[in-house]
Amino acid sequence: MTERTVPPSGVSTASNLAALEREGRLLAEAAGRAGLDADVPSCTGWKVRNLLRHTGGVHRWATSIVATPLAERPDEPLDDTDDSRWPGDASLLSWFVEGHAALVAALRNAPDDLDCYTFLPNMTPKVHWTRRQAHETAVHRADAALAAGESPVFDAEHAADGVAEMLEAFFPRGYRKRLRSDTPRTVALVATDFDARWVVEIGPEGATATRGAGNADDVVSATASDLYLLLWNRRSDAAWPGSAKVTWS
Repeated sequence: MTERTVPPSGVSTASNLAALEREGRLLAEAAGRAGLDADVPSCTGWKVRNLLRHTGGVHRWATSIVATPLAERPDEPLDDTDDSRWPGDASLLSWFVEGHAALVAALRNAPDDLDCYTFLPNMTPKVHWTRRQAHETAVHRADAALAAGESPVFDAEHAADGVAEMLEAFFPRGYRKRLRSDTPRTVALVATDFDARWVVEIGPEGATATRGAGNADDVVSATASDLYLLLWNRRSDAAWPGSAKVTWS
């Protein structure tokens, strides 16, 4: 059997585009099963209504950047505190589906040499937006599944790439400060169903991550899907060793 690994820049754009298309469909289906008034246990204070507004707004925001294309970050707000900005409940789910389809089409039609605003390092704009929106949508699909009382599970390759994106792209951008431990320690994250391993050094000032082998105080071995959910705080029954805690939502 061919060994599967996560390349430094992530899986292929075609795979991420397929993931974006799939995860958006699954999100809409789970949201429909849960209902707009269902609580989203992984996002404190949110109902499914808020989840659809947020994710649908992000999709339209990303589409505007890619399709225009825009060289600078647009000023459009992404919060959902102003009810007048959103469609009514009767059309909210279809509004989400339409926005998701428009994003998939914009990314599919974008040239490989797309030149537009990005915010994560070491990726071309088309790779950046396809990868980022695939994982944005997947994490919120997990939220919709949890709201419906279901346990989300992800394809191992997609999940391992999501772990790589968090540790290797978001951490250098400053997200490392959101994972802390009062007592410095190292934790190895090991995927049991994929060839992927990281060593995360965690201290009071934050965390840094290195791909590959290395000594660690603790080892978290789990499927790539469970590691993905753990890093994005979507596993309520899982905890980091010691006093380390992920604090993003």
